[in-house]
Amino acid sequence: MNTETLLVELGTEELPPTALQSLGLAFRDGIVEGLKHRELGHGDVQWFATPRRLAIIVEQLVLRSTEKTVEISGPPLEQARDAQGNWSAAAAGFARKQGVEPEALQTIDTPRGQRLGLRTTVPGLSAAESLNAIIHESIQKLPIPRRMRWGASRAEFVRPVHWVVAMLGEDANHGEILGVATGNTTRGHRFMNGGPIALRRPEQYVDALLSANVVAGFAQRREMIREQVTAQARDLGAIAVIDDDLLDEVTGLVEWPVALAGSFEARFLQVPSEALISSMKEHQKYFHVVDDAGKLLPHFITVANIISTDPRQIIAGNERVIRPRLSDAAFFFETDKKTPLADRLPALDNIVFQQKLGTLRDKTARVTGLAAALAPLVGARVELAQRAAQLSKADLVTDMVLEFADMQGIAGAYYALHDGEDAEVAAALAQQYWPKFAGDRLPESLTACTLALADRLDTLVGIFGIGQPPTGSKDPFALRRASLSVLRIIVDKQLSLDLRECLEQAVAQYPRDTLAQGTASQVLDYMIERFRAWYEEDDIPVEVFKSVSARRLSRPLDIDRRVQAVHAFTMLPEAQALAAANKRVSNILDKLESTHSFSEVSTDLLAEPQEKTLFEQIESLSLGCQQYLERSEYTQALNSLASLRAPVDAFFDGVMVNVEDDALRQNRLNLLKQLRDLFLGVADISLLVVAR
Repeated sequence: MNTETLLVELGTEELPPTALQSLGLAFRDGIVEGLKHRELGHGDVQWFATPRRLAIIVEQLVLRSTEKTVEISGPPLEQARDAQGNWSAAAAGFARKQGVEPEALQTIDTPRGQRLGLRTTVPGLSAAESLNAIIHESIQKLPIPRRMRWGASRAEFVRPVHWVVAMLGEDANHGEILGVATGNTTRGHRFMNGGPIALRRPEQYVDALLSANVVAGFAQRREMIREQVTAQARDLGAIAVIDDDLLDEVTGLVEWPVALAGSFEARFLQVPSEALISSMKEHQKYFHVVDDAGKLLPHFITVANIISTDPRQIIAGNERVIRPRLSDAAFFFETDKKTPLADRLPALDNIVFQQKLGTLRDKTARVTGLAAALAPLVGARVELAQRAAQLSKADLVTDMVLEFADMQGIAGAYYALHDGEDAEVAAALAQQYWPKFAGDRLPESLTACTLALADRLDTLVGIFGIGQPPTGSKDPFALRRASLSVLRIIVDKQLSLDLRECLEQAVAQYPRDTLAQGTASQVLDYMIERFRAWYEEDDIPVEVFKSVSARRLSRPLDIDRRVQAVHAFTMLPEAQALAAANKRVSNILDKLESTHSFSEVSTDLLAEPQEKTLFEQIESLSLGCQQYLERSEYTQALNSLASLRAPVDAFFDGVMVNVEDDALRQNRLNLLKQLRDLFLGVADISLLVVAR
């Protein structure tokens, strides 16, 4: 089978650095998908992405896919001819559609019986002839929110395209891509080696670019930057703090990385370190360094995109640029401290939280009331929770936060301490936004937990209550994240909160008729459903979650304990049989519960030894099981119930439930009801039986 190496490269103006990795991966996936769709097999695939190019190399690409025989079935064989032996209208129409005479049709065996049909050979597809279409398809699928046109071209892409390499072996003539003729000429580093580079074969690509000062591989360049930044910090006697997002962004900014260390005046260290880091990271794309104790040092590391004959000039230039940014931060900090946070509350009247839900001042009042209601339930001091809630949004009108948005909460904590507020209140201001993402740290104190819960619950009921829940990919108020954050705080902090009660308290903070009826129940259902994704990440089968959610519980900590217990139960050898038995019991009882009333089991009506044994086992386990449930020891409860497998199996093997004797039948139904209720104390394990 003939194979060749494929190289495709789109040469562009500088691509968005934060999106570069995702664009490179998507371009690769699109090409691979196009090849797969055309059944063009291949070997290893490499992808490349730099600020000026997206590229892919496919090794051992089959030049032509294998031809195959295709069977096209038509009408049933018995409908092929009429009573006189002539071709029927159905047969003639099918033949005409296939472009053949009816005599060319054949009998084809299908799962639906013998049919009139046509066997035809489909030739394989040529990789060379398909390449242009494959590249276009991949480009159309790239995650580009806004495409642009340039010059007189009607082609649309994220940035203007200047050259396109498309080589299948030595063949580089594959039509036009985005209005640019394909060829074998790439380009090196814009400033150090920007001339054209003619490639003879795709295999030369990486080395040719390397010789022209371009490290084409995104991952390779990323690792180079990490190593260089770490080495520069080591030379300073410091430790570089390398944020992955910043590392990805810097990797998307350079083709030939050169890390350089600079400094700033130590006097700026009087400013909150978070503000200095924000300025260096967000505005200048610098990596900051710390000492062994994690304290910020007056140095930074920048990554240049050029080898300079005088790197001191680059360093000096960066030091000149960062100085006014840090001076701004210092000025904002000193100016903001002159006005106490409490005095800033009236300014929140000028900021709309949501048109139908009022201003940030309105939200602050609601969160304060809710925090006071939640504090006793959480175990926090009411006066501290209220004070933290009152000040929670005041820093949003400070100069520091207006300039550095990621300082919200953090700035408030510094200013609260300066104002003489309680240290726990100050810490709560910074921690109210924790966790910010999956796996992030949680609020530490109970005061901070109370504020974090109150803030999110107010937003959840408010947005749901005005009829704007998340839809599809649209979630402008990040309600999914807020829901998971609430659940994480409650579960991980072991807070025995009734979420329904908390949501009703949140609704109560709004003026009457602001929110729709049933808002608390709607939000509760939505939030409990968020547990599903939580457990999927922990590889807990969805059936386990469903078995617990069927109980319609509203205490997240209790739900989690039950889910963990049921998950452990599914690992027991008895679990499958007991789940199946419970499914059988549910099927019997569900048909009767609307018309039947159940009562205690009458021992006098226990006729068969198997039902007597099952009753005795249930009776002996009931008291202990109830004690386990009262202590929320669900794993122990299910472990004890696992011993029912043998008597349950024996019951269904030897006892008929639907006998003609009404009293006997009702007593056996009562026994099954007692059995099911025992398990329902934890979960509906009948749902562990996966539908097939």
